[in-house]
Amino acid sequence: MARLRRSFFNRPTVTVARQLLGCYLVRRMGNRVIRVRIIETEAYVGPKDKASHASRGSTPRTQVMFGKAGCLYIYLVYGMYYCLNVVTEREGYPAAVLIRSSVKLGPSSFFVPYGTKNEQNGFEISGPGRVCRALKIDKRLHGEDSVVSRQLWFEKGKLSQNEKIMTGKRIGIPYAGRWQHKRWRFYIKKPSDRTIHWV
Repeated sequence: MARLRRSFFNRPTVTVARQLLGCYLVRRMGNRVIRVRIIETEAYVGPKDKASHASRGSTPRTQVMFGKAGCLYIYLVYGMYYCLNVVTEREGYPAAVLIRSSVKLGPSSFFVPYGTKNEQNGFEISGPGRVCRALKIDKRLHGEDSVVSRQLWFEKGKLSQNEKIMTGKRIGIPYAGRWQHKRWRFYIKKPSDRTIHWV
């Protein structure tokens, strides 16, 4: 599949967050390449967004968010879980998209115990920490440029006719004031879904 270029990420963050749905996150580990389909994202937009780490300005931790679109911003939460974000928009304007959930179809052994079986005989990896654990993503990939990386990158994908993009409030940001109510979380919902396990 075609790799996503820098021009894909160098656009408004909310647009990128929506259009990453159905695309693929690809992880190479040695001779093994694993592709997972992105099914949930969150947008963090600029220095005024109080939910964004960049709202406190450029620090050694957030400096990558001020850099080139397509680079990876990876941070640790609760002292134990890594979260994967991809930088968006122009250099100097800190914004990124958090990858919240994905689905791997086919053999399940790689993802147990991080995935939940779904009706497509695949495994849904629910939550940004589980995505990183399943794909062995940690601080060693912080700052990696996904546009040229041979370890972690994004590839084009698309939605099927029976899939619909849903929106919701971002999760776990009560400190952000009015910014917590922005409906900048996006996820795929199919007509056959009875519940959305990753909301």
